[in-house]
Amino acid sequence: MDTSRLDLNLLVTLEALLAERNVTKAAARLHLSQPAVSAQLSRLRDHFGDPLLLPAQRGMTPTAKALALLEPLRQALDQVRSAVGSHLEFDPATAEITVTIAASDYLQTAVLQPLVLRLRRRAPGVRVALRHLDPHQLDGQMTRGEVDVALLMPSEAPPGLRMRPLFHERYVLIARRNHPAVHGKLTPKAYARLEQVIVSPAGGAFSSPVDHALSALGLQRKVVLSAASFLFVPDIVARSDLVAMVPERLVKGRAAGLQVLPCPFPVEGFELCLVWHERNHGHVAQRWLRDEVVAVAG
Repeated sequence: MDTSRLDLNLLVTLEALLAERNVTKAAARLHLSQPAVSAQLSRLRDHFGDPLLLPAQRGMTPTAKALALLEPLRQALDQVRSAVGSHLEFDPATAEITVTIAASDYLQTAVLQPLVLRLRRRAPGVRVALRHLDPHQLDGQMTRGEVDVALLMPSEAPPGLRMRPLFHERYVLIARRNHPAVHGKLTPKAYARLEQVIVSPAGGAFSSPVDHALSALGLQRKVVLSAASFLFVPDIVARSDLVAMVPERLVKGRAAGLQVLPCPFPVEGFELCLVWHERNHGHVAQRWLRDEVVAVAG
């Protein structure tokens, strides 16, 4: 049987005819005229090579083939309706989907960890896959559907992706409690004398924008450790006399054993945003996910 030219609307009409067993009632159910339904029934008979519904004293009687079609037809149309309706309605409490989010280790800790805890309460059927952010691969990953949303700085976002601002991040200074040289607020000169750890995501660098700010003051700091991950820093600082400048949200609520101090001199912070591909823009579940990220980040 050639189904390439079969109009889906004909199957909807057949479903209504088999349910109502009356052309007039089926037409009312479908919001069509009686002649239109009669014409569609004629096309259905030609397609299936069977009369499907025969005139009876009251209404119409389905043939054996029509009765055999009834349940598979209903199930197939229900699946189509469900697939179409899933883009219009979304219930987090019952949804069973998997979402993939890319972010740096710092943002996975600062934003995505509380997001996951929130989703476990609000949407227990939603599975979350966290991926390390690679800005150079992100466009392709999103085009292929491998990443749904990503958190990053606007300057890192590939062109053409949708973008929504999240928050402005600032740096704070962390030192261990009872640090012999850190007692509350520091001067820039006292800060520069301390041994320090910085984060170099690419690995191996011993300077950062903080050094440019210090240089403007005629100062140079002593960096003794270059780490590849922000997550490494709070623990090593809490266990040593090293100090570090870190994004504030990295240690917010996680500062056990640490002093968290304002920067001793002006250091420019940075903006963070949420990005996604156009392919996900109108999907109701994806819109809900983006709103949840914004709610947590806010």
